[in-house]
Amino acid sequence: MRPMQTISGPFEIEFLSIPAGKVCIGTDKGGWVHASERPRHEVVLPGFLIMKNPLSTADAARIMGENIPDVDLPLDLIDSEIIAELCRRVAIEADGEPRPPSQAEWQRAQDVAGLNLPCDMTEVLADYPSANHRGAPLDGRPRIDNENSVTIGQRVAYSCHPKKADVVMRCVSPIDRPLTNVVFRMSISPQRTGPAVTVPEHGDFTASIRSELLWIFLIGIIPSFTIPLLRGFSEYALDGWVNLLFGGLCIGFVSGAFWRPRRPTFYQDGDGNIITRPRSSPNKTLDE
Repeated sequence: MRPMQTISGPFEIEFLSIPAGKVCIGTDKGGWVHASERPRHEVVLPGFLIMKNPLSTADAARIMGENIPDVDLPLDLIDSEIIAELCRRVAIEADGEPRPPSQAEWQRAQDVAGLNLPCDMTEVLADYPSANHRGAPLDGRPRIDNENSVTIGQRVAYSCHPKKADVVMRCVSPIDRPLTNVVFRMSISPQRTGPAVTVPEHGDFTASIRSELLWIFLIGIIPSFTIPLLRGFSEYALDGWVNLLFGGLCIGFVSGAFWRPRRPTFYQDGDGNIITRPRSSPNKTLDE
């Protein structure tokens, strides 16, 4: 992390100025337990502003033209209407689009500057929840094209551990009703126009099946038959082949939950085309 320039924005709200750059979202781990975090993709973001701390009661009072409270606390008990109204008022004086940050913007700001989220607080973002990163935009805008009857009242969120300030996990939070300890911070990002370039919606299903069968065969079935032969139980390898085959299949399937070869990372080349590259470094900010 490095010190970021602090800017006094509309209504005397302090923002961090985050420079343009790149950040990788998701994981390239191949196990089934990581399916919801795939595919890993590189997001290219323009420069933007973001609050270091969640919006406070004093910030909200200034925006709404109300008296400043004596005790300034994080503004919780929010819902989508409150967020929309606060952002609408800031937009009148802001040069850009005020809203909660997208996941890519939050991660970029966290990597280069560090963001504050009080313990036991949950911070809502602008993105609608999704089963995985298929269809995610590569320019850092929020993912809002996957709205449906299930996700309409929810948003992607980050939740801080009740006692450990450095432990933050991604989750989903309701936004259709006020909840205690649910907060948001405001970002001001350049307005994106036109359709977004996104991670491909579908993978190569046939190739995935072929790969899975190969690893089940190599990890499960072959060792299941080889071990009895090496230990001198060749007759059992013939008479009990059904048991060995079933055991090998089970081992192969179970191993897939925790390990498979790393998957490619999606990124955008200089011509705007979506291409992939093999295993790369762990998630981190990639500056220009």
